Amino acid sequence: MSRQLSLNAFIYPAGHHEAAWRHPSSAAERIYDASYYQEIARTAEAGTLDAVFFADGPALQGDVAHNAVGRLEPITLLTAIAAATERIGLIATASTTYYEPYNLARLFGSLDHISGGRAGWNIVTTANDAAAANFGLDAHPEHADRYARAREFVDAVVALWDSWEDDAVVLDRAAGIYADRSKIHEIGHAGRYVRVKGPFNQPRPPQGHPVLVQAGASNDGRAFAGQYAEAIFTAHQRLADAQAFYADIKDRVARLGRRPDHVKILPGISPFIAGTETSARDLEREFNELTVPAYGLRQLERITGASLGHLDLDGPVPAELFADAGDVTDNGRSRLQVVAGIVERERPTVRGLLHRLAGARGHRVFAGTPEQVADTIEEWFTAGAADGFNVMPPYYPGGLEVFVETVVPILRERGLFRTEYSGTTLRDHFGLPRPESRFATRAAVAGG
Repeated sequence: MSRQLSLNAFIYPAGHHEAAWRHPSSAAERIYDASYYQEIARTAEAGTLDAVFFADGPALQGDVAHNAVGRLEPITLLTAIAAATERIGLIATASTTYYEPYNLARLFGSLDHISGGRAGWNIVTTANDAAAANFGLDAHPEHADRYARAREFVDAVVALWDSWEDDAVVLDRAAGIYADRSKIHEIGHAGRYVRVKGPFNQPRPPQGHPVLVQAGASNDGRAFAGQYAEAIFTAHQRLADAQAFYADIKDRVARLGRRPDHVKILPGISPFIAGTETSARDLEREFNELTVPAYGLRQLERITGASLGHLDLDGPVPAELFADAGDVTDNGRSRLQVVAGIVERERPTVRGLLHRLAGARGHRVFAGTPEQVADTIEEWFTAGAADGFNVMPPYYPGGLEVFVETVVPILRERGLFRTEYSGTTLRDHFGLPRPESRFATRAAVAGG
């Protein structure tokens, strides 16, 4: 079979446009209703998408006065979705800074068992300073410390999942032996940031371990992704930037002795879709006209670290806001670089920039016909910029429905996307191998 796209539905409660909750096509009144997300997941599954994905953070992020920014805890929600679906993958964000390895391993291990092998963990270190106070801390840990802890954290979690060998459960009723204790191992992880004795208190997950996903694009994030990630969520506005990121990650993976095709790079795309390009652009304009400038300014302040309330909305964006963005060799503030690139190329007014960012927080927004959306997906896929996409509908549920009903069939006709699922696990969908248990490997080596 030829190389196939991977497509995820990135679920943001009312939709990825910041004004989606105000639009009559959204269902903002249902964002705390589990059945709403079950219906969305079934739509994604009907389109044979690889997975649904939920972002998350342990703090109320954004201005709740002007946007529906609260959300349900995603791992719990994905368990409800697992019960209402059969094949679709289930990916949730969880922070290595504000969890402990053992309880997070249990949450995702349980989700993998409950779903029959469909779980994925989007690993983040958390960038929101407000989270610290919710965990009794005076300050958010520094960037380098968060990534150092993340490495230890992931090592410990994966070791816990490995700590039961695949054949540890004997279930010999006649002999009275449930499990072979020699195949259940303490992990003895004792690092600077994380200490976990083990063993785990459940058998190895169906996938060996849930798929490891990562979304950081800083230098530390790229190094981390090269070592651990099996799928990478990223944000790019231009094909050339996406190609450079893609080549860099694939090179890092290869230099670490991993197979580049076992790491899926998935940029975000937020499509406004209509029968004509003009109608699609009118739809995007309709959403932009519903934005609240005060909300957009607060979001931009989080990216730039500067106070912006004094700016003239119809004046040019001050270039000095992006003096600290750095260049492509310095990725410490990757999202700031994305916005700086928009400002440099397009020279927007402040209001114009707020509209550009309202669609998907720096991810690529595209307005066009189903054929044009399929064209841009195909271009990036075949030009070495992406292995697939995180589809970020501007509004839910209709934005995903129109993508599944109009764009997916075109991608199928072009031989780029599956017509049916060929496997049952998220690893099957992504074309990833099931990892061997480190303890089983050691036992095999010891046995000669």
